Amino acid sequence: MDTGRIFTTMTDRSSEQQRALGEFVRAHREKLHPAAIGLAAGAGRRTPGLRREEVAQRCGLSATWYTWIEQGRDVSVSSAALAKLAAALKLDRAERAYLFELASKRDPDDALHDTSSLPAAVLDCVETIASPAYILDRYWNARGFNAPAKRLFVGWLDQPGTRNLLRFIFLEAAARSLICAWEERARRIAAEFRAACSLYLHDCALRLLIEDLRCRSPQFARFWDEQGVLEREGGERTFQHPSDGLLAYQQVTFDVAGHPDCKLTILMEGQSALG
Repeated sequence: MDTGRIFTTMTDRSSEQQRALGEFVRAHREKLHPAAIGLAAGAGRRTPGLRREEVAQRCGLSATWYTWIEQGRDVSVSSAALAKLAAALKLDRAERAYLFELASKRDPDDALHDTSSLPAAVLDCVETIASPAYILDRYWNARGFNAPAKRLFVGWLDQPGTRNLLRFIFLEAAARSLICAWEERARRIAAEFRAACSLYLHDCALRLLIEDLRCRSPQFARFWDEQGVLEREGGERTFQHPSDGLLAYQQVTFDVAGHPDCKLTILMEGQSALG
């Protein structure tokens, strides 16, 4: 393995991100009119938009440090400073998310996003899907699902309450009967959840959920302590339904636009091992 080439490639990619971050910040500084933040435009202004010093002052950075960011230099900026920079530049939600992505930082305001409700149009869309479909939030509570999903997931979506997928899989006997190869799937679910919640481990409710599952389910505790980390991916999912018998689906998962904590999962019927 050519470690030198790999290191160079990673370094080049990092430099490209730093340049992109600088260009993005500069472009938005130049677009922001002084009047938008209560400053007089002044006849002597030669710089379009705000001056670097003005932005630096507004977000609590030194002018030199801010200049280095625009120049794409290798400087470390904290998430808190980026949040102030986003506010100073009056970035909207998409622009702010892009800023944090370029800086490879987590937005501290992510924890403030409300995932308890979704737009009616999104929920209506889920209802129109012919195959079983459901939306999970960051805690893997079902925030929306359709009738086919309710019929399939006996003991989970047909029950009142928060309908937490992890509690169903690890605490309900019905899950072991419904999900084929339960132990293999449960181990993977624990690893997928670890990957999914890695950005939100500061969330008290999330920590309480994990601790409660560890206390109440020896299997979850064992799988969690294995430190497995897996991306949520598609593939065949098989179920032994109490009424419909053996069922197989192909699972696909999508992000819900405007709700970064939420994922839409669809179980597509079609060709499978059941033939």
